[in-house]
Amino acid sequence: MISEYKHFPEYKKIIGIDEAGRGPIAGPVVVAAVILPEKSTIQGLNDSKKLSSKKRAELYQEIISRAIHYKYRIIDHKIIDEINILQATFLGMNELLSSFLPSAYLALVDGPYVPRYRFIEEPYLAIKSIIKGDSTYKCIAAASIVAKVVRDSIMVNYHEKYPQYDFIHNKGYPTKNHKEALTQFGICPIHRKTFAPVKDYGVQNP
Repeated sequence: MISEYKHFPEYKKIIGIDEAGRGPIAGPVVVAAVILPEKSTIQGLNDSKKLSSKKRAELYQEIISRAIHYKYRIIDHKIIDEINILQATFLGMNELLSSFLPSAYLALVDGPYVPRYRFIEEPYLAIKSIIKGDSTYKCIAAASIVAKVVRDSIMVNYHEKYPQYDFIHNKGYPTKNHKEALTQFGICPIHRKTFAPVKDYGVQNP
């Protein structure tokens, strides 16, 4: 894991941005932004998917206590259905990016896409997309962990309301058991109705 300040020394403020929840068929997508100190001492940062839930929880506490700044945005399933998952992710990113202006900074975004359409002429902002950024730079890994921990906690709460879908274990992803529950119970209010196989089920449980 590399310090972002080592590769981009010309920037005094570097923000890592990542999301959790693009693949599930239920629940929100959560986008997070984290600024770590230049000499961050947090050990064990990595792509959140490569960490155990226990390790993520431990690192989450370290991140929120040691980060210079962190924020996250929750984009719910209704908006995802209205504008699609990529645009919903961009919506969250744009809200986070806007909150840091007008101070100058570099934003490192995990993945191949960046939400440039609102910031094309923004003189204070530089955005770079980083493939596998959550396995490369500390700030993106930290954002990955924050987004994942926040989203998982949301899905655990939804499990209490809709236990038949086993959200506590699948977190809304289309596992075999989750798809079997769709067949047996139909969809619930937090399912993404534009996603397959959810769109094949017309019954909605209260």
